[in-house]
Amino acid sequence: MPTRINTAARNAAADAIADLLNGGVIRIYSGGQPATPATSASGTLLAEFTLSNPAFADAVNGVAALDVTPALTDTGIADGTAGWVRMLTSAEAGSTGLGVIDGAVTATGGGGTLTLNTTTISTGVNVEVTSGNITVPAS
Repeated sequence: MPTRINTAARNAAADAIADLLNGGVIRIYSGGQPATPATSASGTLLAEFTLSNPAFADAVNGVAALDVTPALTDTGIADGTAGWVRMLTSAEAGSTGLGVIDGAVTATGGGGTLTLNTTTISTGVNVEVTSGNITVPAS
């Protein structure tokens, strides 16, 4: 039998993860993502964004949406194609670089864990996070 999680528990879990990330960092890397967020990052670091506190709205149906108002915008720190995202606590960002969440990066309309205005990142050129989320599945 599959495991099923009720909506209240999914919301609580998503909110708890979001709380860990408040004031943390989002890092965009090229290449493929590592096995887990507890694995050292792979690829080239292309961009980094500092999260607000709070950074996410309260979860609804197990999904906590990233607050992108005002826009999360920064300049690229290297050239490349965004391959994956790592979300880190502020402590881990200044320490090991190990994360809380790793996920897919897509361009607007793509529906990844994090959506950017473009996945082609260039040094010194603005890149913007257009949406992001933490999702705790129902099963």
